[in-house]
Amino acid sequence: MSAAGMVGSRLRRRIGAGARWRQVGLGALGILLLAAMWELYKALGPEGGVVVGGLTVLPRTTDLAMPHVWDVLARLGQPVNSTAGSPPVWQAVLGAAAFSLGVAGVGWLVGVVVGMALALLMQRFRTAESAVLPWIVLSQTVPLIAIAPLVRRWGSQIEIGSFQWEGWMSVAVIASYLAFFPVAIGALRGLGSPDTNHVELFRSYAVGWWVTLWRLRLPASVPYLLPALRLAAANAVVGAVVAEVSIGLRGGIGRMIIEYAQSGSGDPAKTWAPILGAVLLGLAAAGFVALLGLALGRFRRGEVSA
Repeated sequence: MSAAGMVGSRLRRRIGAGARWRQVGLGALGILLLAAMWELYKALGPEGGVVVGGLTVLPRTTDLAMPHVWDVLARLGQPVNSTAGSPPVWQAVLGAAAFSLGVAGVGWLVGVVVGMALALLMQRFRTAESAVLPWIVLSQTVPLIAIAPLVRRWGSQIEIGSFQWEGWMSVAVIASYLAFFPVAIGALRGLGSPDTNHVELFRSYAVGWWVTLWRLRLPASVPYLLPALRLAAANAVVGAVVAEVSIGLRGGIGRMIIEYAQSGSGDPAKTWAPILGAVLLGLAAAGFVALLGLALGRFRRGEVSA
């Protein structure tokens, strides 16, 4: 490589690193701004909340409804309860978040596989796109809280040798149900994004569909697929948390939110601890997809919103 090329490569790397650090800084600034807005509204807002036409549009500002941010952070370092040997709240929240993250990760992986398979099927056969795409869209209109108990009941009836259906598997299925949709739509758009001239060039050389897929369509789909993967990760986390609440699965952050909310009248700061854990789940999921995006950096010429 020439000296000019080496300088240009280093400059691009520095610019890319600077952009990533800028994104991290803006994210941290956004969190601080949210905390500042919380305290500002608590200081200036009415204790009874803002009521318009008999409807409360903004919450109450009492310590019971809106504890101070520093009270919530201080509660994280205190024991969960007065029982001897009780772990601190932050440790319990991290354990529950790790459990939910693992289940959501399984659901995300299954959703990505299913979504990619459907996208490949629809791209390969236009008849399949006309037949399957409307059902993919309609699948997202089904209320999640209604199908979660059904999935658990159907799963418990599966009998394959010594295999036993676990409760977390039902949660993973719900998470994958929400995750596959953006992947299927984003991948379908990406696989169809190559320029017609490029596709015709591959055909003129008698290149088969699989080679065209691997060499042309998949690389071209990365700018469309990465935003879809981020949305799928967020959907998987939401699906896992809601499903844990719906089917009553213990050990995860969703169930912890319900359990800690029961002590909200006497310990309001504790109620917000698992909510912070849920936020941490979303950040971890987004961070994983961001790392995946770094690995595919040479294909990211311009991301397209999912």
